[in-house]
Amino acid sequence: MQYLFSVWQEFSKRLKAARHVLLLCDYDGTLTPITESPELADLSEKTRQLLRDLTHQSRFTVSVISGRALADLRRRVGIDGIIYAGNHGLEIEGPGIGLVNPLAEEMRPVFHLINQVLNKAMAPVKGVHVEDKGLTVSVHYRMVEEGKSEEVKNIFERVIATARSLGKVRITSGKKVYEVRPAVDWDKGEAIALLIDRYGKAKTKQELLPIFLGDDSTDEDGFKVIEKHGGISIFVGEKPVRSAARYYLTSPAEVEQFLERLVHPASNG
Repeated sequence: MQYLFSVWQEFSKRLKAARHVLLLCDYDGTLTPITESPELADLSEKTRQLLRDLTHQSRFTVSVISGRALADLRRRVGIDGIIYAGNHGLEIEGPGIGLVNPLAEEMRPVFHLINQVLNKAMAPVKGVHVEDKGLTVSVHYRMVEEGKSEEVKNIFERVIATARSLGKVRITSGKKVYEVRPAVDWDKGEAIALLIDRYGKAKTKQELLPIFLGDDSTDEDGFKVIEKHGGISIFVGEKPVRSAARYYLTSPAEVEQFLERLVHPASNG
């Protein structure tokens, strides 16, 4: 894995050669720093303006793809004309597209019940936040006292054991979060592949350059799809031991610098 800014000339050549760029960004930990509580992860005005500037350039299509619920993501980013992919791509909305995974939609009442049970079971543990995202449920425990993480894990596994044994849900984990998702064959990688197909139909492989930035294990599926399509995959964070991404940037602050270079390429050599 290479540090992207150290090979910027190489990247710039590919960028200039592309007729169209499909820029896909994760939200938490990529466009914004990871915060103690998900409610505190607000997009900076500078990053918002840079994304808005890119949407006004005809050769860019911009998407924010996140584990957050679509409505929450759209409210936080607040930019017209971009593609929003919420719940790891289970729900997508943007120019010329609007879809919700039908199998996940059928599971909505089940997830409403799971949310209620998890909220009740986690109530005794201070600092746990159970997030109802409609099509999925997340259990955040970043604010839990040190030494209580195992208790959170045990409660979580006990609550979802039945649903998991029936094959109704699948579990993923990230940075101090457990996620309960419908047991459907869909993830960020599948969503990105759909967007590449949808927005790249009129372009050859050489003309369309897909770029994806993400910071967590749930983004690895996306990196793999980007590499398969000859795009540019960028991990955000300290260089990991293992990742399918080809490049890395160290922080959301560097992502902001990256976006600025995309908006103003002439000033970066």
